[in-house]
Amino acid sequence: MEKAVERQRVLLQHLRPSFTSSSLEDIQSSISASVCSAGDSAAYQRSSVFGDDVVIVAAYRTALCKSKRGGFKDTYPDDLLAPVLKALIDKTNVKPSEVGDIVVGTVLAPGSQRASECRMAAFYAGFPETVPVRTVNRQCSSGLQSVADVAAAIKAGFYDIGIGAGLESMTANPMAWDGSVNPRVKTMAQAQDCLLPMGITSENVAHRFGVTRQEQDQAAVESHRKAAAATASGKFKDEIIPVKTKLVDPKSGDEKAVTISVDDGIRPNASPSDLAKLKPVFKKDGSTTAGNSSQVSDGAGAVLLMKRSVAVQKGLPILGVFRSFSAVGVDPAIMGIGPAVAIPAAVKSAGLELDDIDLFEINEAFASQFVYCRKKLELDPQKINVNGGAMAIGHPLGATGARCVATLLHEMKRRGKDCRFGVISMCIGTGMGAAAVFERGDTCDELSNVRATETHNFLSKDAR
Repeated sequence: MEKAVERQRVLLQHLRPSFTSSSLEDIQSSISASVCSAGDSAAYQRSSVFGDDVVIVAAYRTALCKSKRGGFKDTYPDDLLAPVLKALIDKTNVKPSEVGDIVVGTVLAPGSQRASECRMAAFYAGFPETVPVRTVNRQCSSGLQSVADVAAAIKAGFYDIGIGAGLESMTANPMAWDGSVNPRVKTMAQAQDCLLPMGITSENVAHRFGVTRQEQDQAAVESHRKAAAATASGKFKDEIIPVKTKLVDPKSGDEKAVTISVDDGIRPNASPSDLAKLKPVFKKDGSTTAGNSSQVSDGAGAVLLMKRSVAVQKGLPILGVFRSFSAVGVDPAIMGIGPAVAIPAAVKSAGLELDDIDLFEINEAFASQFVYCRKKLELDPQKINVNGGAMAIGHPLGATGARCVATLLHEMKRRGKDCRFGVISMCIGTGMGAAAVFERGDTCDELSNVRATETHNFLSKDAR
């Protein structure tokens, strides 16, 4: 047995030349009692030692509220972010000083101002001055990009523990172009299309791919129905951190102390007949309305990631494993198709197939693009946005990715063994898409890969 183990160690060393000597020591320990796993899926092979997996041990969000008239209309952005950052530490007992970096996805606020607000929020949450903070902006995928950036940094060995977060106050920072536009844009069609209103890109998707008004309205109704059911059954309580704040009466100026813990944009009684009465917003004869578009919202979310070995050492339960991430580019005029391109890329990168995915969180920027992506990828509707999506819950641009991570992983945990893999994806303004694959935290061990096979073919094909 000892000779077999030594042969395996030497073989792995030759196959993995990029490993350091310390990693090779981990390999040796990981195979000391090893059983041949050649029968596991050839499509999915570990690319690192088991203990080096990047895992998520906590993921939380605020409620999402309607901008300018919802529960957070009088809440400063840093007071949205601080509670979710603090919750990660309070609920895991991780020392704040151990966090290597806090990366916050955010879109609309001026860069230097928002960076300062995020640093302030970290102090409010109890992090010491030694913990750095930065922001990242890939438009609507910024919250997911922050999680991917932290996962990549942990994988690269920059640090062992990090936080990927997202923040947006569309009350404080409405969507607007600041300053003049370069006249050169008129010389290139693709550059011009980067300036198209998002609603026009939605109309382009609906027109080009034949997504009807009825399909869009029905998707919106389903989003509200599922979100209302999830709220009523208490599903969101595991992921929402209550925020103590204030509401100011616009007429009298009187302040009222409140605690916000429920998404306030969900309409349980939404119906196709009601939505059919709404007029198109972006095009006179169009099909995109306020009812079948994502809501303009305020909110924040945060995700605590670390090396699996560190999580095990600390005795922390593993909520999920970060498996892959992909960002892609598409035609800016139909930017909403992004998930239809990004999802296959991320799934392939994880060594999986679409049929292996048990749950999808696809951001509902517009019903037109959501319906198109669902149909294009031939996804089972029962697997997608099972607790509603952005048309009901809301879409605070920079926070959406982090919100989706919290929603997906908590739902996967509830479903247990019947749910192993989940995907998060969204379209991105100016023509991009992003997607990430997650695995439920308790579904693999040191000796098993992802997809088990019914038969084990240990012999080479030449020996059969």
